Amino acid sequence: MARRTFTTELGCIACEDLADFGAGKEGWLVDSPNLLCALDSHSLALANRSIILVLGWSGSDGYPLKIRPSDLSPIEAEYISALEWLVLDEIKVILVGTSCGYFLIYSLRGDLILKQMIHPGRILKIRVHGSKRDLSHGSSLEEVSIAMPGVIARIEGSDIQNTLQKWFQESSSQFWDPKSHQRDMNDSENSVEKLAYQVWNVSKYGACADAAITGVMPPPLMELQSSERYFCAVTVGEDAVISAFRLSEDKSRSLVGAILSKVVPATFSTIASFSKMIWRSEPKTSKKPDAKGQAFARASPLTCLKDHPRKGEKLTLSPSGTLAAITDSLGRILLLDTQALVVVRLWKGYRDANCLFMEMLVNRDTASSSSNSMDYEPAKNDYCLCLAIHAPRKGIVEIWQMRTGRRLRTIRCTKGSKLLQPSFRLGSSMDSPYVPLEVFLLNGDSGQICVINRTL
Repeated sequence: MARRTFTTELGCIACEDLADFGAGKEGWLVDSPNLLCALDSHSLALANRSIILVLGWSGSDGYPLKIRPSDLSPIEAEYISALEWLVLDEIKVILVGTSCGYFLIYSLRGDLILKQMIHPGRILKIRVHGSKRDLSHGSSLEEVSIAMPGVIARIEGSDIQNTLQKWFQESSSQFWDPKSHQRDMNDSENSVEKLAYQVWNVSKYGACADAAITGVMPPPLMELQSSERYFCAVTVGEDAVISAFRLSEDKSRSLVGAILSKVVPATFSTIASFSKMIWRSEPKTSKKPDAKGQAFARASPLTCLKDHPRKGEKLTLSPSGTLAAITDSLGRILLLDTQALVVVRLWKGYRDANCLFMEMLVNRDTASSSSNSMDYEPAKNDYCLCLAIHAPRKGIVEIWQMRTGRRLRTIRCTKGSKLLQPSFRLGSSMDSPYVPLEVFLLNGDSGQICVINRTL
């Protein structure tokens, strides 16, 4: 009897360029705290403190590409602290966050498309998230969120999409005009307009280790009605294992905020004018001002869970944003309903675990029998949402059916393996064929990458 396999091997990422990241040493992929990984459907991006390596596995298109960000400040010991892919229909770029709060976008040719200060501080995580269930506006909700200690920022998906499309159109036209391209290279900082974004202070319950915007939520009962949206943010950290906030899209929604926004600028303007009459104005200097983040919008605390000495460590969102899997420092995994803000499930004994949501064909026979065609392609309703839990100390990956279903599968994996998942694709049409959520397993010691099968 043939041995049943639960994964499908895709290829191998082994190459000489991996030596810069410690490849060749046992456990190099999971033991280094400065090594970052981001997966696309056919490419893998790795980053240490100062180098980004983009490569494909054997059998896929592309070739290894090294990017060395030249704008990292040596004075402040700035380094790469976050890495993620952003994929549009025909555009693919790399999003980078730094320890000084800068947000960078690179093309796959190594060109710096954008450099923008979000907020002074280390960027912990960059998430590309989208949902087609924004019922209040009848359209999809797509965004890039940036988590920092005590701070979370949001960039509208349509804004970043328009910026990238404009840059690639200009880049394509400059290919036939080398002189124009050289001029733009000399003035790269002004070649792309800065992205509009919003930033909130979510440090009421302490600095967070991870944070995510889960989606749109209704306004508070006594708040003035308007077309502005409110978002729900969930954070995890040392002081509070879980905390939740309502994020206001408008910085001056409250009465106090409206008064302060008008009184404070007028007061400072009066003081400044009066001071110029008494003291001589200082001579102007040609020194470039330091980059600063913009003012915080209003964040209202909703709830928090404190359970000392437990500390929240990592946060993973489901595709719709209605569920979040949270790991803590004592081996517990909590499944949070982000709409009711209630923990609906709990796992124990999973220290150093990594969780990712995926979709599986649980009722495969029912799905195939519902169509007379032999080439039947499963639809979204045929898939069931599951949670993949990688327990490295046990050397296994478990697949659990959501929300309260049974354990569907247990997969053995070698030490030094890492669970990965491609990022959400922006701009995907609601009418396009449904692509289920998959989870990949990368063996750092052998370089083999495989995908977990979607069928039981």
